Amino acid sequence: MQDFKDIDNKRRRRGAGTAKGQEGRNAFKNLQESRPQKRRLKIILPIVALILASFPILSLFGSPRPKPAGSIAKTPPVPLSRVDNWGAFRLAAEAYPNASEQGGTFSAPLAQGGTVVYAINEPMQRRVEKLMKEYQVPYGLFVALEPKTGRILATVSHSTLQPGWEKGACYNVYPMASLFKIITATAALEEKKVSADTPFAFNGRLTSENPKYWRVRARGNQEMPLSIAMGKSVNPVFGRLAGEVVGRDPLLLYAGRYGFNQNIFPGSPVVPSTAPAPGSVDELMRMGAGLDHDVKGSPFHAAAIMATVANGGVMMAPSLANEIRDAKGTLVYSHKPQALRTVFTPETAASLAHMLSTTVKTGTSRRAFHDRRGRPMLASVSVAAKTGSIDGDDPAGHYSWFAAYAPMEDPQIALAVLVINQHKWRIKATSVGEQALEAFFR
Repeated sequence: MQDFKDIDNKRRRRGAGTAKGQEGRNAFKNLQESRPQKRRLKIILPIVALILASFPILSLFGSPRPKPAGSIAKTPPVPLSRVDNWGAFRLAAEAYPNASEQGGTFSAPLAQGGTVVYAINEPMQRRVEKLMKEYQVPYGLFVALEPKTGRILATVSHSTLQPGWEKGACYNVYPMASLFKIITATAALEEKKVSADTPFAFNGRLTSENPKYWRVRARGNQEMPLSIAMGKSVNPVFGRLAGEVVGRDPLLLYAGRYGFNQNIFPGSPVVPSTAPAPGSVDELMRMGAGLDHDVKGSPFHAAAIMATVANGGVMMAPSLANEIRDAKGTLVYSHKPQALRTVFTPETAASLAHMLSTTVKTGTSRRAFHDRRGRPMLASVSVAAKTGSIDGDDPAGHYSWFAAYAPMEDPQIALAVLVINQHKWRIKATSVGEQALEAFFR
């Protein structure tokens, strides 16, 4: 691996300073001003001083104010005569706060006249809203979509601590934590470095966050198949997988294929996800394990990532509007599935599905999906999932992620949940996800 072989050998060179010439110091020493010039300066200088003194006050009225993160930027109205997929998304996002159920459909009036109709699954939407209110979730976000078509089935934002935070919050980005292990696994599988059940040696606790404890020794190492390590979200395994098997450039390549560091939803309010290049092997290992706080994504992107696995490696464009009609009732937009890109092969998708299925069976989501006797809560529905957990500061709290799709044999829904708890935990994202799936498949 050659990603970092020269990183510790770089040296900085100091440029030689040049002495300042003496002739410049007194260049204007002997210049004399004429009396008319002096009189003009006596008039002009006070005026200039007055303008400069008043500039801070004037700037309050003339300078634009920065837009809050995740807010929907004010742009000229999209003409209904030529609405494309992303224009429809923006119109639907702007109208969404006024949406309600009318005549069996979830719809909202448009500012320029007309109506947008959503594909919202109302029972699931209401279940998640009720759950977040009952548990007084400090900050909570939920997005669900249809993997094969990209139609958005639910979007919920809630905050008990900060009313108003909800506006645009689903479009903003947050530390993705262990959800990024999916990208690490994808890179390793696509590069034919491992299989889903490759035994992998490691050291340190499963939740260890320090790469210096992860490297294997001559003897006494722990070992676990990658599929089980995915379900249990083992940091040392995916840290070593990224740093010692995949490498920096391939990992960033597949992060890019998933849509990080670029605007894959152009014209929509969704903020692009970020995955900065790591500067050392240890940073690469932390990134692969999902411990890099600067790797951020939105709930929309997280749901789209899970939907891509469900859809055999093909990412579909998410659509918030199912149809749009103008003020006369004429249909001007009807959603048609649009493939954005092929991220990986169907073979890799099958391997990822196998790995993600262990999260609910034996991994970090087992408790939320089984009762006290160990019986599955969704006995007839197979679920592929991934959890994530990390501390964050915008807003401050502990970030709990859950992303999933189901049923695995014929995926009908992909979802992402983010719950940000503070000192007193209210509910985990896994429980919200399980309740959402119950409502969807009821």
